[in-house]
Amino acid sequence: MDISSYFKQAIDQNASDLHLAAGSIPALRIGGELVKLNHGIVESEDLKQAITSLIDKKTMEKFNRKRELDFSQEFFGSRFRVNLHYQEGKIGLTARLVPKTIPDPKELGFDEVIYKLTHIKDGLILVTGPSGSGKSTTLACMVDIINKERRANIVTIEDPIEYLFKEEQSIIEQRELGHDTLSFASALKYALRQDPNVIMLGEMRDVETISAALTAAETGHLVISTLHTSTAAETISRIVDVFPAHQQQQILNQLASTLRAVIAQQLLPKLGGGRVAAREIMIHNPAIANLIRRNQMGQLYSVIQTSQKDGMITMNKAIDRLLADHLISKDVAHNSKRDLETQASYY
Repeated sequence: MDISSYFKQAIDQNASDLHLAAGSIPALRIGGELVKLNHGIVESEDLKQAITSLIDKKTMEKFNRKRELDFSQEFFGSRFRVNLHYQEGKIGLTARLVPKTIPDPKELGFDEVIYKLTHIKDGLILVTGPSGSGKSTTLACMVDIINKERRANIVTIEDPIEYLFKEEQSIIEQRELGHDTLSFASALKYALRQDPNVIMLGEMRDVETISAALTAAETGHLVISTLHTSTAAETISRIVDVFPAHQQQQILNQLASTLRAVIAQQLLPKLGGGRVAAREIMIHNPAIANLIRRNQMGQLYSVIQTSQKDGMITMNKAIDRLLADHLISKDVAHNSKRDLETQASYY
């Protein structure tokens, strides 16, 4: 099995993801849609041997022990973020193509509000959304703006490293989980001794990491990270809920004082091909801080609705703007809003 040929097809067809699973037909995600390749079913032993050729013996032993593994790999001059896993006792591979260069802010639809967020010197900024919604790209673009415009010491902690930054005004150290550090929480703790101005954290996964991120944000550093949540209200609730009950008021107080913004985004099919980001934005102000401190997340949406002058926007309004700008179709707008209503009813 020539596994590199699948990666070549992903590059040639400008796919965002490659899926190889034993017992299934290979597939690419192109423009948000899964497209099965004109190949036969992937055989388990063939895939296992092909994957073994990609990684060294020590890494393979780690994968077999943990049953999960993330790493970055280069094929034909392009970088991929690769995830190995087991499904039904058989090996599987999912690879995301990482663009060679960090996209321009205009390509990503950055407006003045997001641009201004990169000028903030301390606190916590969260970029949220489902898997595949472009969170890592948004994060990288924000960091690159800082890199080009400020003399800052930037530390990134990633699993794995995706975009490679080229130092301009700033100094940048990129640390990879498993190679340069053993955990997000440990890396954050020791990063504070490295004189950082900005810390980019790939994901806030657990209590220890979230706690360390809040501490870093409280002590004069700008922390930018991601969560797999769909709205600003859900984001705050998710953070609070990972802590035991006796700590939750303390966390609410920390968030009320350190949270600078939540950017919740999703990618929608774009007219003419490709995808475009719709973003809900919540910006810190006294009303938002007060609601967070009181744990009144249900009222955040109303404040976002009525605070457009502060740069805030709801997801529904963001979708309406994309429709008015002829970037998405009426059907896409309608379906996206319907999905939001469904999510809200569950939440």
